[in-house]
Amino acid sequence: CQPSAQGRLGTVTDAPDFDASADAETLYNAMKGIGSDKEAILDLVTGRSNAQRQEIVQAYKSSYGKDLIDDLKYELTGHFERLIVSLMRPQAYHDAKEIHDAIKGAGTDEKCLIEVLASRNNQQIHDLVEAYKDAYDSDIEEDVTGETSGHFKKMLVVLLQVSCFIRTQPWKQEMIPCQRMTPFSCLLPAVFDKYQEIAETSIEDSIKSELSGDFENLMLAVGTCWTLSDNTPVKSLSLSLQGLGTQDNTLIRIMICRSEIDMLDIRECFRMSYEKSLYNMIKEDTSGDYKRTLLALCGGDDDLAGEFFPEAAQLAYKMWETSAMTKVQLRPTIRPASDFDPAEDAQNLRKAMKGFGTDEDVIIDIVANRSNEQRQEIRQAFKSILGRDLMKDLKSELSKNLERLIIGLMLTPAEFDAKMMRKAMEGAGTDEHALIEILVTRSNEEIHAMNAAYEDGYKKSMEDAIQSDTSGRFSQILTSLVQGAREQGPADWDRALVDAQVSTSCNMTLELADACNEDSDDMEIKFMSILCTRSFPHLRRVFQEFVRCSNKDIEQIIKNEMSGDVKQAMYGIVRSVKNQPNYIAERLYKAMKCIGTDDRALIRIMVSRSEVDLFNVRKEFKETHDCSLHEFIQVETMVVSFHILRVE
Repeated sequence: CQPSAQGRLGTVTDAPDFDASADAETLYNAMKGIGSDKEAILDLVTGRSNAQRQEIVQAYKSSYGKDLIDDLKYELTGHFERLIVSLMRPQAYHDAKEIHDAIKGAGTDEKCLIEVLASRNNQQIHDLVEAYKDAYDSDIEEDVTGETSGHFKKMLVVLLQVSCFIRTQPWKQEMIPCQRMTPFSCLLPAVFDKYQEIAETSIEDSIKSELSGDFENLMLAVGTCWTLSDNTPVKSLSLSLQGLGTQDNTLIRIMICRSEIDMLDIRECFRMSYEKSLYNMIKEDTSGDYKRTLLALCGGDDDLAGEFFPEAAQLAYKMWETSAMTKVQLRPTIRPASDFDPAEDAQNLRKAMKGFGTDEDVIIDIVANRSNEQRQEIRQAFKSILGRDLMKDLKSELSKNLERLIIGLMLTPAEFDAKMMRKAMEGAGTDEHALIEILVTRSNEEIHAMNAAYEDGYKKSMEDAIQSDTSGRFSQILTSLVQGAREQGPADWDRALVDAQVSTSCNMTLELADACNEDSDDMEIKFMSILCTRSFPHLRRVFQEFVRCSNKDIEQIIKNEMSGDVKQAMYGIVRSVKNQPNYIAERLYKAMKCIGTDDRALIRIMVSRSEVDLFNVRKEFKETHDCSLHEFIQVETMVVSFHILRVE
């Protein structure tokens, strides 16, 4: 995370009135006799800086002739023991152990290598090299290169060599971020800002589009370690706390290494990137003394107030500014086929469905390799040449999810969206998440086309259908969105200030920030009037100014002050404005993470985004969950079906 104006912010600092001998005695008494006073141990250890802990280790040795770390290992167990013992080691020796553990044994933990080596400054790397040699009587560079290969290995070597210069003659692209001596550290943000100005894309997006695998991950970590988007520890923390079981080694490593550096910044980045605070994620995923120690290192719960601690407001402001400036190139996974012949495709589809049995492979191959516009030509050719309705034939020959997926692809986007809206509202229950997802991610033109298709197909306006099936403020929000009247164009700075702020100096009471001080009903009305009508570029500026004038997080205000479907709708708009591919990737994750897959949501998203931004969604899914979308699809029939949409 970007350092604040006053420097990076840790949660652990030097204890005042520190007395190493007294602390050594406290620890000795806590471990004396039968059992241990674990609470006393964790309170003392987490309340001292690493430098003070080293003095305690020395005082313990002097007073009792014993090794404190050995005694802690003997008295404690499990993850709590690993965490406390790791806190008592000098940082360089802790890093050395992490690197050693990452490369020993059958496999290599590339993520650990990336995280440690990309985030340490030159002095820390130098100390790490020396500590590794002292602890293991081995050369760290030789050990690392023996377990890695290719460009990834070369970059790790560059990082370990602690380069002290910047090349001014012909250079390789991957060399620049590694020349990170302190005199040049301040240069890199300016370099990356200039790069974005010239290339009209961020350095991160360029790396993502040009590189892959561990080398890409390493370059992203190194290339962003001096910029606002250094989310390497944030992402690693998230991955360590989700999925089946907690990745405790990663969790312990990051919480220890960053507790005295920038844990408050990381905490804020975590809250802005995910749906809950780091504190609450730890609280839910860990237990006992281990949990209490981690929570002490975390330093507090960001979800309580919905406000930024003062220095973090600058960070949030800059993140929204970056979001507003970054131009993302949307990339589909399905493109028009070359040498397209609709008549030939129509005949081949008929042949695949004629007689006993159906050749599903032929159907999949044709449908998956044509754009939607080309599929409509095939439908027309099928009717004119064969006198048959292709959609009826497909429905009679296919079944279950494959049938739903192929039919969805053969419909026009407007027909498909209309059908999905209808499905979300028909029957006993309403799928509010589907209604929100569709309406917050479609352009005005797409909504107008969807309205026309809905009325044509179901002989009722979509607005009437929504008002019949929903109620209250939620119904009003959906009705506003279904008008397809969102303003277009760039942000209006003056108006963004009016939409966002309370300016006490000018005695002006203005929109969103002022709404936070009103009752829930008035707040929802004001939020709706802005979030449902302003253009996305404009809303990015509004949310940026909202941080500056209120010192509050727009997402947290929505989560804390609103409830039910209204909260979900408002939150969906904000997430879509912030990063729409990421929002859609999270909708995919939620469709699959519980017991049983929400196949309708999966089909809806995959079909509707395949010719828009599914490649971007795929990348966001991989970065957020460290697992490809293809790998995450659990049901075997789904793997076969969705393979056709290039999810691998």
